[in-house]
Amino acid sequence: MLLHSRFLRWVGALLPSSCLLCGAQDQEPVCTACSQAYAQDVHTRCPCCANPVGIQDAARRCGACLADAPAFDATVTACDYAAPVDGLVLQLKFGARLALAPWMAGRLRAALLARGGATLPDLLCPVPLGPRRLVERGYNQALEMARPLSAALGIPLAPRLLERRIETAAQSGVAPRERRRNVRGAFAVADGQVALEGRQVGVVDDVMTSGHTLDEIAGVLKRAGAARVTNLVFARTPPH
Repeated sequence: MLLHSRFLRWVGALLPSSCLLCGAQDQEPVCTACSQAYAQDVHTRCPCCANPVGIQDAARRCGACLADAPAFDATVTACDYAAPVDGLVLQLKFGARLALAPWMAGRLRAALLARGGATLPDLLCPVPLGPRRLVERGYNQALEMARPLSAALGIPLAPRLLERRIETAAQSGVAPRERRRNVRGAFAVADGQVALEGRQVGVVDDVMTSGHTLDEIAGVLKRAGAARVTNLVFARTPPH
């Protein structure tokens, strides 16, 4: 592992990369200036669903979460899912730009630690892909983010904690009113995994839109004994 790390640093020194947004030479796929300009959260957010709220409502659940409480307890996000960040997410998700995953994990770690006295999860798990989509893509972008996030936070990773038992249609292609139904019953805690009784779980994903997928997962984890579920998502789609 040490030799591998040294090799990567050596290759990086010989072949410096360019920022995917501005083209500036940098060791990261997105330079510091662009990270601060486009991937730094500037909103006051509902602590539960991470939708923007007024400054006077800081630390309070928004009206939607009070009216129809989701199964998850909190959501941490690094930035909005908006240009130009949305293009980076798509490059990771569909273009195999795997170098973006550690960068996104770093932005997410900064957002999580910026919450001050927030309690860190006991373990992390990625949102799983179905077998067909995993074969088509060759990787799970949520797992690619979860690995470096786990290492950076010193929190154990349970990469196979969850499994997708129903190969659902992609939420992005489903009408908003049908999204909750689309993922109902799609997830389960895999056999032989760690005991969840009383534990706090962080669920890692690249984007949160309606929140129905994460709500369904949180319900599964809570029924398996989890005491608290926190969504850790790189980007949050602004409400329309």
